[in-house]
Amino acid sequence: MQYTILIAEDDKDIIRLLRLYLENEGYKVLAAENGVEALEILEKEKTDLGIFDIMMPKMDGYTLIRKVRERYNMPILVLSAKREDSDKILGLDLGADDYLVKPFNPLEVMARVRSALRRFYQLGGETSKAKEREELTFEDLRIDLRSMQLYKGGKQVQATPTELKILAFFMENPGKVFTKLQISRQLNGVSCEGDENTIMVHISNLRDKLEEDSRNPHYLITVRGLGYKLGEVIR
Repeated sequence: MQYTILIAEDDKDIIRLLRLYLENEGYKVLAAENGVEALEILEKEKTDLGIFDIMMPKMDGYTLIRKVRERYNMPILVLSAKREDSDKILGLDLGADDYLVKPFNPLEVMARVRSALRRFYQLGGETSKAKEREELTFEDLRIDLRSMQLYKGGKQVQATPTELKILAFFMENPGKVFTKLQISRQLNGVSCEGDENTIMVHISNLRDKLEEDSRNPHYLITVRGLGYKLGEVIR
C-alpha cells in the first residue's frame, strides 16, 4: 500500500529535502506552504499522515492541527523550530502524535513517519496480542480495532492515534507496570531524547479524556518511582 504524506511547511528547502526522503521510501508526497493551503489539499486528497510546521503564514500549525482534528483522523507529526517544552506540550495537547525540533535528522523523521503509520494502521503491529482480535476491553473501556475508535461506557471518546496505541498497550497488559522508556520503545521501536516528556503529555491527555477526576485517576495509575499501569489504585 502506498501511503500519502502531506507536508505543510513554508521553507521550500525543507519541503524538497523531506520529499526526497519520503519518495525514496515509496510514499506519495503532497506539499502546502501554509495551513490554509494544507486544508484545501485535505479536502481534495485522501491523506494518511501530516507533517506540519508551526510557524507558517496565513494559518499557523497549531490552528491547522486543531482544524484537522475536528474533521480528519490521521497521524500528525510536528516539525518545528519552536523548542520550548510549552510549545511541544501545546502541540501534543491539540492533537499531534509526535513533535520533532529543527534542525532535524531526516532519517529520524523517516523512522517517526514509519512508526506513526504502523501504529495507526496496524495499531499493535505484527507482534501485538491484539493482531487477531476485533476489540480490546477493560472495565467500561473498549477499543474497536477495526474502526480504530475508543469508547467509554458505550460513548465514543476522541483520541489521537498515539493515545490509542498507548491505551491499547496497557489494555493488553492490565495491571502490569511500564516505565516511560518502555512505553516509548513500544511506540517507536527506539527511544530518543525528549520522548519521556512526550509520554507524560500523552498520559495526561488520556486521563483528561477518560477519568472523572484526572488528579485521582482510576484507569491510568502512576506507580511512584516506576511508571504507569492500567488498574485500580492500591489503597
